[in-house]
Amino acid sequence: MTEYRRDPSVISTLSDEQFWVTQENGTERPGSGKLLYNKASGIYVDVVSGEPLFASSDKYESGCGWPSFTKPIEPAHVTEHRDATLGMVRTEVRSKHGDSHLGHVFPDGPPDRGGLRYCINSASLRFVHRDDMEAEGYGAYLDQVEDVT
Repeated sequence: MTEYRRDPSVISTLSDEQFWVTQENGTERPGSGKLLYNKASGIYVDVVSGEPLFASSDKYESGCGWPSFTKPIEPAHVTEHRDATLGMVRTEVRSKHGDSHLGHVFPDGPPDRGGLRYCINSASLRFVHRDDMEAEGYGAYLDQVEDVT
């Protein structure tokens, strides 16, 4: 079993935007994230800890300007917290072991897929293509990823 953790040596290599989003609870500009239009098969992992967070099979186009998912690939790797910043109450989503700020979850997702919209910053994620999942230690999640590129 893989052990995921917050790694200071990885944090020191983050880009300015990745650091701001994951460590300082920032939000990338809508429509600017490099993974927003990614349609490849694979999984999305925490850029800090590597813990698996979301599957491409659960990604959908919500029109919000950030990658959106209907559910976490591994619910135990995602924590939710009350966020009352910016004059509104939202539910913040963080990675459990990396403690990275990922984004927010909202109850306006596709009703036929559970009704949730995990609105996630690209800067908090690293994409692992289906073809690389086994080699990178994510083979256990292959059954949750569609078999197309």
